Formats: sequence, structure tokens, C-alpha cells
Amino acid sequence: MKMLVDMLPAIAFFAAYLLSDIYTATIVLVASLFLVVLIYRFGYGHWHKAHLATAIIAGALGGLTLYVHDPAFIKLKPTVVYAAFSLALLGSHLIGERVLLARIPQQAVQLPDAVWRKVNLAWAIFFAFCAVLNYYVAHNYDEATWVKFKAFGFTALMFVFMIGHAPFLMRYLQPESAKE
Repeated sequence: MKMLVDMLPAIAFFAAYLLSDIYTATIVLVASLFLVVLIYRFGYGHWHKAHLATAIIAGALGGLTLYVHDPAFIKLKPTVVYAAFSLALLGSHLIGERVLLARIPQQAVQLPDAVWRKVNLAWAIFFAFCAVLNYYVAHNYDEATWVKFKAFGFTALMFVFMIGHAPFLMRYLQPESAKE
């Protein structure tokens, strides 16, 4: 269910773009991102910080898009979000006892510190790559191509990246998690 909630903004953005234009899609995106924040807060009982940060960034850049009537700002949103995630993950190598990903409560997998550092660094590099890739696609392809790539391309990239981790992380699965 959480995966569907997480995908809601991308699906809503794409549908609104198909039915109307980039400005309507921007409004729908911002509204759906804040809706996801509220779903996590009231449905799951906690603030999802990554979704909250994404909603705030989308609100600011989406607001600029609508105010100046220029889609360049909303096209920049994934670049800013992915760059912020990358910097946060990289910064956690320098701040605190554990890297950021190791601080997230884990039930299915327990990794040694050295492995967490490698996984955290891999995600930081992946998000930096996504930031650059979004910037490239947004500035070198037409709007419709960027919308499709934003809605589905990054989801597919993330899925492939996560699957790529599976063989490496399988040996660290907790016994009760492996049985389920």
C-alpha cells in the first residue's frame, strides 16, 4: 500500500499533464505531494521527512512555475530533490556516528557499519546521477518527453537500482524475514 501512496504524485502528475497541460499538472503534483505527507502523518502515524522535503521543494518551484508561467522551475524540481538527497547521504558520512541509511529503523536487514557506508555511498551516487540526468533530459528534450521520463523513467531506474542491490544484501536478511 505504501508503494502505491508513494507513486501517487507521479501518476497524478502524468494524468493531469495528459488531460490538460504542465501548469495543471504542476498544481496536481504539489497537491498530491502534500496529500502524501498527510497520509503518512495521519495514516501511518509519522512525518515522512523525505516526502515533506519533496513537497516543500515542489511547492516552491511549482509556485514559481505558476507565478511566472514558466515550466523551467517545475522541471528543475527532480534535480533539486535528488541533489538534496545525495548531499544529505554524503554529508552523513561526515556527521554523526552512523550514515543516514543506517539510522532508518530496519527490520528485514541488519548490516555491518562498513556495508551501510557502501550502500549509503551507492545511493548518494545514484541520486547525484539522477539529478544530472533530470537536468539533461529537461534541457535537451521536449516537455512531453521530460514528463514521461519524470513520471516513469526515474521509477524504473530506482527499481533497477534496488534490484541490483538484492544479491549483495541477501546474505544480511534476518532469518524471520527470509521465511516470510
